[in-house]
Formats: sequence, C-alpha cells, structure tokens
Amino acid sequence: MHSFETVSICGLHIHNVNMEEAVEVCLSLAGRPAAVYTPNAEISKAAMEDPAFMALLNEGDLVIPDGAGVVLASKQLGSPLKGKVAGAELAQQLLAPMAERGLRLFLFGGKPGVAERAAARVQKDHPNLIVCGTADGYFSDEEERLSVIEAARPDVVFVCLGFPKQEQFIHRHRHRLGALMLGLGGTLDLLAGDVERAPDFFIRHNLEWFYRGALSPKRWGRLMKIPAFLLAVRKEAAAKRRQE
Repeated sequence: MHSFETVSICGLHIHNVNMEEAVEVCLSLAGRPAAVYTPNAEISKAAMEDPAFMALLNEGDLVIPDGAGVVLASKQLGSPLKGKVAGAELAQQLLAPMAERGLRLFLFGGKPGVAERAAARVQKDHPNLIVCGTADGYFSDEEERLSVIEAARPDVVFVCLGFPKQEQFIHRHRHRLGALMLGLGGTLDLLAGDVERAPDFFIRHNLEWFYRGALSPKRWGRLMKIPAFLLAVRKEAAAKRRQE
C-alpha cells in the first residue's frame, strides 16, 4: 500500500494526495477489500459531531478532500493539502484505466434506473469497460442487495447512497465483498447525465457549491454547513495557536 502523509482536520485524517495519486492508489486496491471515503465540508462537520462516524472514516484506506472547504480548513490549520480531489471526478478518471486492466465495476445507488443509465453511458464512452452489474439505492433488504453485488464478482464498487449510509455500508461489507468500494454520493446522477457538473469557472474558483445552490435553492440548508464547518475549524486553529 502506498504511504501518504495525512492531514488532521479536527481529528479527521485526510490523505494529502492529488488526483493522479488518488487514481494510482485506487487501481492498486482494486479487487481487494478496501474503502475510499470522500469527505466534503458537510461530511467533515458531521464527523466532528459524531465520534463513531469520525472513527469509521479514519479507517478508510484512502480518504480524499472532496471539496474546497476541506482544503481551506487545512490551510487554516497550517497543514495545507495539495488540493481538492472531487469524488465524482475521481470516479470518471478511473474508468479508462479500469477498462484497460479488465477490471469489473459495479454501480450501486441512486433512484431506480439511474445506475442503468450511468452504465450505458460509461460503456458507450469506454466500450471495453466491464460493468458487471447495477442496483439502485432504494431497498429494504440489505442482504438481498449484498447477494446481488457479491454474485457479480466486482473488483470495484461505486457506492452512491449518500452519507452516512454509504460509508456505513462500505464499512460493514467491504471484507465480505472483497472489492474496492468508493463512497461517491450523487456521482451516478452525473455519470447518467441526469445532473451536470458546474461550469469550469465555478470549479476553478472553488464556487461549485454556490452554483449548485443557485440551481437548487432547497440545498442551501445543507450548504450552510460549509461556513459552520469552517468556523469550527477556525476555533480549533485559534486554540492550537494558543497552545504553541
């Protein structure tokens, strides 16, 4: 396993990797029981408020900073991360090398039909990619879903159930499935073409959150957790400076 420096953000250990390094790590873990978690500011704030969830995330084989808020927090604490590594982009960057290596991908999550549309689109773009199965995220029988995924014999599973459900599912079952499992939120909606990423301008200027909020005002309640998270980190940074 690759060894990368971790940056602690109020107790949450984020691996200090760039996108290229994150892709390399994921490919090296494919076909093995491993977990990739993608905390943004909202997930990080939830971890700060829930020690059990924090401990779960810290057991991830790769924990990447999915959001400008996490990167900004690392700078406030004096241990800057290399930069944002968006989970949705990581998923897209993995598709071509997975196809080259003959790795088997399972798409799990989203509303009924989303995973199937995502599979059709990624296979159109990457004809050699093996999508060995799909399943939606609406289920009452977890064992049934597990059996479907297990029978498909995936090397990699994109788990898109939203947090904390996806992280808890990965934590419980990665060893049984023996696959690399990535918690990727709404990534299947992007892969299916149901949702578009923000324009480059907003991504480059770390304003993707603002773009999403403008398109969907009901998201503002969740997006307001970003400043709450940064305020909590600022308090931590101030306390750290007083101790020095």
